[in-house]
Amino acid sequence: MIDGTRVIDYHGHVGRWERYGMVDDPELLLGAMDAVGIDMACLFHIFHPDGTTGNDLTAQFVARNPDRFVGFAYVSPTMPDRMVPELERAIDKLGFPAIKLYPPYTPWPFNEEPWHPIYEFAQDRGLAIIFHTDHFINSRPRYFEDLAPAYPRVNFVSAHCGNVPEARAEAIAAAQKYPNVYLETCSTYRTPGVIEELVEKGGADRVLYGSDMPLMDPRPQIGKIITARISDKAKRMALGENAARLLNI
Repeated sequence: MIDGTRVIDYHGHVGRWERYGMVDDPELLLGAMDAVGIDMACLFHIFHPDGTTGNDLTAQFVARNPDRFVGFAYVSPTMPDRMVPELERAIDKLGFPAIKLYPPYTPWPFNEEPWHPIYEFAQDRGLAIIFHTDHFINSRPRYFEDLAPAYPRVNFVSAHCGNVPEARAEAIAAAQKYPNVYLETCSTYRTPGVIEELVEKGGADRVLYGSDMPLMDPRPQIGKIITARISDKAKRMALGENAARLLNI
């Protein structure tokens, strides 16, 4: 680990996903974090479109270890009347500092109108939003080029950086054009050179470490940053400094 670095994992889950072996156990999560030196993990629950159910479960999870876990608010445009009231509750009452969105669970690409009340809310509050991004039509990182200039006070985070080369290139292109687009590193794939590419092309100040715990093992996810051929300063920024700035922690 890089000495003196507070490591913040920007991508973790609350909830069970049995088909992939994902369990819902804070002790197991803490054990995995301690094993690799993760100080704090950002968590969200994406399995209930009403938002309230999952956000309450996230809040309960965080309350057991508030010095190690940070909760993000989740809502879905499939239940439009609930979006803004639930965001107000999750941000103002539950104390969540950011928003998570999951386009694969909706029928719309995330630059379309049903999503925009969320962005207007985040614009008013100056919040960060992390999106699942990939190469499928609802989740293409190229949509950040529509959103970033329209909502300049929102920090848009591309989770997985699109996963595959074509979508990753879209995420990097958006980050190059707009200072409020960030690139998060967790991925189903471990392609050599990706971290170096993100830092070189997107900027060290725009890269965020994420693991996708407990869906994925944090060891290879953090290892690809620790072993990347980038400066120690860039590693510190990716591992925690950039996330701390976005979350004001």
